[in-house]
Amino acid sequence: MGRRGARWFSGHLGNRGPFLVFMGIGKVCFGASFIVEPPALGGLELLIRFAPLHCWAWVWIVCGTATFCCAWLKFGQDGWGFVAASIPPAFWAFAYGWAGILGDYPRGLWLFAWYITSHCGVIWCASRVPPDTGSPGDLGQVVVEGRPG
Repeated sequence: MGRRGARWFSGHLGNRGPFLVFMGIGKVCFGASFIVEPPALGGLELLIRFAPLHCWAWVWIVCGTATFCCAWLKFGQDGWGFVAASIPPAFWAFAYGWAGILGDYPRGLWLFAWYITSHCGVIWCASRVPPDTGSPGDLGQVVVEGRPG
């Protein structure tokens, strides 16, 4: 039963679905961590001005759930998953960046760069992958640049 279920899920995923599945799960877990064991607020004061940390945790959870659900959509429709995946790290990046600029949290500029590159940047790059780029079954085959025609 487990293998059949896994095959069904993977067979129904969109082309960029596996990426969205893992990003969604990661964002839900990250958001839940803020509820289960809230961290020190260093650098997040800008966000806390607008809502308590547990509300921001729910932003991660809701966006992660949306990202996860978009994994089963066709190319073009799954774009909302990439948008949802980008929202929480963008908030975090700008909060840390603002704290770094003000000098309230000097490490904030480093965290800004990390969130923008390793989260938002990776998500953006993954969203740019067209549906006809091949699959792991194509590994080792000769690749010709450009599109036919």
